[in-house]
Amino acid sequence: MTFFMWISQLRFGKQYKYYSNTNVFEHSGKFYSVAESHIPQEIDIFTLSTLKDWDANGAWNRPLCSHPKKVPGTGELVIFGVEATKPFLEVGIVSADGMELVHKVDIKLDRCSLCHEIGVTHRYIAILDFPLIIDLNRLLKRGPLIKYEKEKGARIGIMPLYGDAASIQWFEVEPNSTFHVINSFEDGHEVVLWGCRALDSLIPGPEDGLNEFKWFSRCYEWRLNMKTGEVKERYLTGPEQFLDFPVINPSFTGIKNRYGYTQVVDPIASCAADIPKYGGLAKLYFGDSCSEFPVGDTQEEEPIKVEYHMFEKNVFCTGSAFVPKEGGLEEDDGWIITFLHNEDSDISQVHIIDTKKFSGEAVAKITMPCRVPYGFHGAFMPISFN
Repeated sequence: MTFFMWISQLRFGKQYKYYSNTNVFEHSGKFYSVAESHIPQEIDIFTLSTLKDWDANGAWNRPLCSHPKKVPGTGELVIFGVEATKPFLEVGIVSADGMELVHKVDIKLDRCSLCHEIGVTHRYIAILDFPLIIDLNRLLKRGPLIKYEKEKGARIGIMPLYGDAASIQWFEVEPNSTFHVINSFEDGHEVVLWGCRALDSLIPGPEDGLNEFKWFSRCYEWRLNMKTGEVKERYLTGPEQFLDFPVINPSFTGIKNRYGYTQVVDPIASCAADIPKYGGLAKLYFGDSCSEFPVGDTQEEEPIKVEYHMFEKNVFCTGSAFVPKEGGLEEDDGWIITFLHNEDSDISQVHIIDTKKFSGEAVAKITMPCRVPYGFHGAFMPISFN
């Protein structure tokens, strides 16, 4: 039994291992639901019934985090799992056919950083060791299990795809809390990460609330020079542009892309409810700058261009996903599918937005019989009916 299953047993009288309701992913034609607390479950995509636990044929024996990534070009799947006891973080690679765990490594961290997502490029895996820390000793002393400890520092590790802990090159970065990676890629001697970065805990405790905007994420760039060890950091978006839950065209995972899409935080509604709420969508133009926001003393480059698709008052989205257009010629040929809930009418809908006409009206709106809870992740995978 993993620690997270054990803590659920103590709190609720049963293991929550079957509630794999954070994300859905596909590998080698099979579909899986996953949460941070247990291994994934293979599901029947047509009936949504659970078929079995998935543990890479017995080779993976710990929780699996909600954002596995495919290696560009090979189709292999990079997985990783966090535990509250040593080894705190392990990374694995699953063969393209899904039959074998071909590589598994203990990262040998000296603390349990709450890592929700990693980056993958052609040659590297990017590991986020940030100071949002799970600490059993603190819990036993009646403190919080999860706490943001800025003074303990932050770093990003770049490991060769089939490397081990000794092969990781670590880069010290400004302390932050980042759950979601937009993309990562290689650019000359640099490994570049784009992510949604907050200045404080993304899981504030009861004494914190959401009354300060530092809990909300802004899009951020880290450039890590593998030759010189130099780190360059900057905000990609303006000071009041709070964005999270990023998605891209999946064909560009691990390679340089021009566009990304995020959900837009409504800071007023979020503060009032003490949970993040997203009142719109944003399209990020990584190759275009925006002169709307002045360049600050600590940043030489202008923020990137951002285009918005905003919803009506008290309408919030979750689970956005990018759907590539079949036969599309450009990276942004496609649609965003997102789940909306109108808190005034209690009506939930699916909206489909043309990403070439992003600020325009949705091309389709479908009313649902029930709502999708805020915070659930979305994914799109093509299905063969043959």
